[in-house]
Amino acid sequence: MPRFDRVDLDTPLKGLLGGTAAQLLEKELNIRTVGELLRHYPRRYVDRGRLTDIAGFEIGEHVTVVAQVVRAEERRMKTRAGSLLQVVVRDEKGATLNCTFFHPRKVAPFVRPGVRAMFSGKVGVFRNQLQLTHPTFELIDEEDEIRPFVSVYPATAGITSQQIWRCVRQVLDMIDLDDVADPLPEELRRREGLAGLGRALRRIHLPDTEADQHAARARLVWDEAMGVQLALALRREATAQRPAPACPPRPDGIAAAFDAALPFELTEGQIQVGQEIAADLAREHPMNRLVQGDVGAGKTIVALRAMLQVVDAGKQAVLLAPTEVLAAQHARSLRTMLGPLGQAGELGAAENATKIALLTGSLGAKAKREALLDAQSGAAGIVVGTHALIEDRVKFADLGLVVVDEQHRFGVEQRDALRSRGELAPHMLVMTATPIPRTVAMTVYGDLAVSALHGLPGGRSPISTTVVPLAEKPAWFDRVWARVREEVEAGHQAYVVCPRVGEFAAEEDEPDEPLEDDETEERRRPPLAVLDVGPKLAEGPLQGLRLGILHGKLPPDEKDAVMRAFERGELDVLVATTVIEVGVDVPNATAMVILDADRFGLSQLHQLRGRVGRGSAPGVCLLITDMPAGTTARERLDAVASTTDGFELARLDLELRREGDVLGSVQSGRRSGLRLLSLLHHEEIIVKAQQYAMDLVAQDPGLRQHPRLRALVAETIGDEERAAYLDKV
Repeated sequence: MPRFDRVDLDTPLKGLLGGTAAQLLEKELNIRTVGELLRHYPRRYVDRGRLTDIAGFEIGEHVTVVAQVVRAEERRMKTRAGSLLQVVVRDEKGATLNCTFFHPRKVAPFVRPGVRAMFSGKVGVFRNQLQLTHPTFELIDEEDEIRPFVSVYPATAGITSQQIWRCVRQVLDMIDLDDVADPLPEELRRREGLAGLGRALRRIHLPDTEADQHAARARLVWDEAMGVQLALALRREATAQRPAPACPPRPDGIAAAFDAALPFELTEGQIQVGQEIAADLAREHPMNRLVQGDVGAGKTIVALRAMLQVVDAGKQAVLLAPTEVLAAQHARSLRTMLGPLGQAGELGAAENATKIALLTGSLGAKAKREALLDAQSGAAGIVVGTHALIEDRVKFADLGLVVVDEQHRFGVEQRDALRSRGELAPHMLVMTATPIPRTVAMTVYGDLAVSALHGLPGGRSPISTTVVPLAEKPAWFDRVWARVREEVEAGHQAYVVCPRVGEFAAEEDEPDEPLEDDETEERRRPPLAVLDVGPKLAEGPLQGLRLGILHGKLPPDEKDAVMRAFERGELDVLVATTVIEVGVDVPNATAMVILDADRFGLSQLHQLRGRVGRGSAPGVCLLITDMPAGTTARERLDAVASTTDGFELARLDLELRREGDVLGSVQSGRRSGLRLLSLLHHEEIIVKAQQYAMDLVAQDPGLRQHPRLRALVAETIGDEERAAYLDKV
């Protein structure tokens, strides 16, 4: 075994802990060094003084009990394949409790008669007996008995929390934490009242009191906040160093002609955001701006006016859309809005007209050659397309602006693929119709200046949203289709949205065995599918109406044909997947029925709802669900029904979602240093960290004089030059 004269955070675990433990940590958790292990924080603590006696259990409560296994028997399940492990445990007062474990081969080697462990789970009932179904458990050794708190670590099937704790304890005995280099500047720690890094690391793993836990977390959250904000500040600095084409407004150009021909007045929000963008485009440093606006706020007009300003400067603009349906819709919308100003080379075109080219992966060979030539020659001032535009063989004469629609569908690397074309960096405008809470914008899109587009253009109609709870009111389902018929009879059109495309097997019988907590969703009937629902509606409640089918697996020309038919009013009802989620604009569509609405994300529901109410007639959105009242799924649907304000829904979404769903796996397969930072609870810290980071990078570009902070960035993000976490949320 190698000898280490001095153990620090960079010391490799291999040789320090012994081969098996180090290999397990690396294989299961990608942990290789002392620092990575000590940054693998406990996810919770169990206070020995607050353990529950079995005799006091109540149905539905989450409990933790220290008990001894008195019996463990594996048996085959009667109605399903596989087996389960039935365990009886007894607490220190002699009371017993049943525990049921699925996947017994993973559990049986540890949960055997005579073993003492700490069991945690939700109390349920099966065959009139209280039980814990697939509870979490931590084996207890002698040293655990004297600790006031038991640290419970994020673990995997291959390594338990107890094994991780033993490794942590061994490392803590070897390292002098008082000698650990602290990345946070002393002035910052003093101003914010933060403990040193070494003390915080010891306290978070070995707390004597709850105050120790809180103090340690308060300090270590700052490390993560600073790591993220410094990465963003470095990215902003690097981007700002590149020259960009200055595109000042022209009083006599195509942009001015477009504004003069507008048949309506711009909203205050469109004017304000447009002025911010115009000022950015006039500079010789690349604009990097995010425009977030609610559904129907008029972002397309804002983007088009920016593109025309760039065309006036002799440059080209690209509009990048996430789907072919949306790209084709954008190209048609831009041509319609521009009229003669977008018909360069055609009879009747305006004198200063430009050309709009559409480039997608499924174009025919002739159309694709023409679009590629228009982009490369500069004949097309505006090029609309999908990710096909990112391919190396797509050349531009002089690219000045890249507009990315629905930013959350694209990653930073995809943005950079276009941004890196040529000697001059094009300006970048990214748009989203999914309003973003302030802390998410600061943490996830912090390399971008953020503009909020408030207000709706005139002519928008109100949308009423109703949850249709089939669990309590199954008769309402018939009323849904009657309502759709009423809208069609009034001369309008409707959407019916399903979660899936293909057909699914019939629903299985109810199980005779208890279900795992995470199995409930799996045991529900399969999500409703377009290919199944469409024919049933045509033969049943919507018989006689003109129905169309639209989903992502259709050939591109067929998708375009269906969408065009719906736009022309040749179809009464469009049965579709979320391919219509964004950008689709059919003013005559007034009804939106979303089947299995609980299977969609909250922002998705808001986007889908925004497809109606786009004309003079009011819209109606019906959210169909079989989830009972009181569930989280119903809370989310009730939230959507309670408001049409996307910014308010974004806040509610952040409250209802687990933090991990927001931050996600923040690095495209790489290990993340984010463990404690909460976008919901740490807004004040994130705001302060952003300002500290901006000041530090302004004083020390590249952080050359702060190597520990540079190391903190790499530790938190993985690679400050390729912050791939930016494409999450």
